[in-house]
Amino acid sequence: MKLFIGSLPYNITEAELSSLCEPFGEVVSAKLIVDHFTGQSKGFGFVEMANRSAGHRVMEGLNGKSYNHRTLICNEAKPNTKKSRGRR
Repeated sequence: MKLFIGSLPYNITEAELSSLCEPFGEVVSAKLIVDHFTGQSKGFGFVEMANRSAGHRVMEGLNGKSYNHRTLICNEAKPNTKKSRGRR
């Protein structure tokens, strides 16, 4: 199950993001979204859990909880829809 986790501290690492979710089940991957030009975190990322039950435990355990003075947002990720960058 893929999760969106938002309102993350800008200095968090992918390893820390993964560690944040590990108590709830097996983490398959953790990816922070960064600005292409500055390399700075955009304050959100995606975590893939091994199964749906672990994903639901992460959502219950982290959504609305405080982490480094930030209130986390955690929900199931929506399917990726590619946006067109060109003219139509």
